[in-house]
Amino acid sequence: MAKKSSVSSQSARLKSTEKERRALLRIAALQAAADDSQINLDDLPRLSEAQLASMLRLRETRQAKVPVSLRLDPQVLAWLKSKGAGHLTRINDILTNVMEAERRSTGR
Repeated sequence: MAKKSSVSSQSARLKSTEKERRALLRIAALQAAADDSQINLDDLPRLSEAQLASMLRLRETRQAKVPVSLRLDPQVLAWLKSKGAGHLTRINDILTNVMEAERRSTGR
């Protein structure tokens, strides 16, 4: 049979929860009041061309993917897998980057 909590331990747990809730509300209010325009970015160094070229794009929107079958050369697949988990996502990212570069260069 499960042991029932005493009234005093339940009261302490409720007080703790209320205290945490107030702290979270205070933090949320501070974040909402933060004005990013007051941040001084002048002392941040500019990124070099090499740093910009090595960056990975962050995809903000998730679109439904279309399943396809694809045949790759064994060395290409080995290279993709050698970069770590997510080789299928990596294929999609590489193709997306090439597509966007082509669109920028042709103006489409």
